Amino acid sequence: MFQGLPSQSSYSYAVSLASVFLIAIAVEWLSHARLIKIGTNNVLAGLQQTAIYAIRVTLAFLVMLAVMSFDTGVLLAAVAGYSIGFLIFGSQVFRKPNIEPYQDSIDLPPLNC
Repeated sequence: MFQGLPSQSSYSYAVSLASVFLIAIAVEWLSHARLIKIGTNNVLAGLQQTAIYAIRVTLAFLVMLAVMSFDTGVLLAAVAGYSIGFLIFGSQVFRKPNIEPYQDSIDLPPLNC
């Protein structure tokens, strides 16, 4: 359907799949990370939140555009990236016990399922 899509036997196809996978993980990290610390000026914190949001949405749209190539490998790489990213950054698996979550930041709460 798309002439620019690398063939499935090429090195560039593997790089494309790895890129989609890593971008999906980055989207999950940005969705769950607390990057703005308490004590930050409200205006500065708002600008930082907006910049982080814009980056997250841009990366998510890039993954969406890659999936719209209708290539099964790209779809699987995106789903795997989002899943691994959620496992690492969004699930309870790697959270430290007995620590109040989000106590040291004023960032927006992570996206809820």
